[in-house]
Amino acid sequence: MARKTPKKPMVTTIPITKARSNLGALVKRVHLNKEYFILERDGVPIVGMMDIDEFEDYLELRDPKARADIRKSTEEYLAGKHRPAELLLDELRAPRKPAKSTRRQQP
Repeated sequence: MARKTPKKPMVTTIPITKARSNLGALVKRVHLNKEYFILERDGVPIVGMMDIDEFEDYLELRDPKARADIRKSTEEYLAGKHRPAELLLDELRAPRKPAKSTRRQQP
C-alpha cells in the first residue's frame, strides 16, 4: 500500500485591505480548507490567520508542562513502553470483574 504524502498547507499572502473586504470568505477557507493567510500592510507581513483548532494546539505547545509531557511520552515510546491501540481498546471493552472484598467476615 502506497503511503500518502502529507498535503502541503496552502499559504496565501494578501493585502490587509483586500482581506477586510473578503473577511467572511477568508474565514470560511481557513476553517474548512485549513488554509493559511498572511495579511500584509504596505508589503510588510502583519498577521497570520489559521484555524482555531490548530491555534489552540500551538498555544498548548508553548506551555512548558505540555512540552515536558510530550518529551516524556516520546522517551517512553522510544524505550519500548508502548502497545498497539487495539490491545488497549480490547482491555477497555472487556467486562470488568467485581473487585474482591478485603474485609474479614464476622464469625
